[in-house]
Amino acid sequence: MACATSGRGIVGKYRSFRREAISGTMLAGIPRKEPQVVRKQIIDYTAYLAVRILVCFVQALPLGALKSLSASLGWFSWHVLRLRRSTVEENLRIAFPEKSQVERDGIALAMWRHLFLMVAEIAHAPRKLRRTNWRQYTTIARMPEIVGRLIDKRPLVVISGHLGNFELGGYMLALHGFPTHTIARPLDNVYLDHFVNQFRGRTGQFMLPKQGSGPEIAELLDRGGTLILLGDQHAGAGGCWVNFFGKPASTHKAVAVFSLGSQAPTAVGATLRGDKPLTIRMAIPEIVDPADQAFALGTVPLFTEWYTKNLESMVRSVPDQYWWVHRRWKGEPTDRQTLRRNRLKQQAA
Repeated sequence: MACATSGRGIVGKYRSFRREAISGTMLAGIPRKEPQVVRKQIIDYTAYLAVRILVCFVQALPLGALKSLSASLGWFSWHVLRLRRSTVEENLRIAFPEKSQVERDGIALAMWRHLFLMVAEIAHAPRKLRRTNWRQYTTIARMPEIVGRLIDKRPLVVISGHLGNFELGGYMLALHGFPTHTIARPLDNVYLDHFVNQFRGRTGQFMLPKQGSGPEIAELLDRGGTLILLGDQHAGAGGCWVNFFGKPASTHKAVAVFSLGSQAPTAVGATLRGDKPLTIRMAIPEIVDPADQAFALGTVPLFTEWYTKNLESMVRSVPDQYWWVHRRWKGEPTDRQTLRRNRLKQQAA
């Protein structure tokens, strides 16, 4: 996310883009009688330019100043704008019913500070993080074991969540010479999508579309690649329902299917912030191998429950670094799913 364009150059590019859009030269194959398409492109490009200018501003400030600014923006977002307040409060009540309202409010405020600082860290990462200085910024848990898995000919699946600075996880692995692939939904704004993917891919982190990427994933795992997945996304009524903080949450079955189907060693991990901005602690609480004789997580529900428990444990250790703004708990499992879940609990006991 380097800032290499001057303010005058950005304005000039915008004027040129606007003239081309209005004249129809940038809308190949789209009839000029559809002004809403032109209008959308202008709006999207304007938003893209605004983000580029914001990134330039962030990169111009030292991380110490950005930490203070993030604290102020976090306070403003929580107390004044009250962004996603009802969702955050509901999530925290579910996760921490034993805590007081004051304690939960403290977690919510710290979360907003974290989110703003996370953006600042992403903007500074390409300028500060290098293969020659990574030890100044990063500590990696179970490093010999995880490196051994990465250089093995077998595939590796890493399951993470919306915890810590998850954008830097794959970025850091690729920085060390281990290319990764991550599944993500493309942004609606094509200019921003290209810009964000440029950052992700500059060290060797490649993105796969959320829809229709099954054959590519199968090929990646067959050739021994590394796949990074988010394991805390809502999967709808047809997902695998497992407890997350004591309440059933729908989870994508494909996460477990990729690991079990390819017999890939699987790690649960997260990229957590240390005491200072851009100090990264890569936590890896557990690694399992479906090919081991003692492996006992051979079904989708059991495997999903395993990594969900590990994610919950990491979230409990740093609750202020979790994305409480997204609705993790939606709906309720059907009676059949509830019975199956209870039967699995009885078998485990």
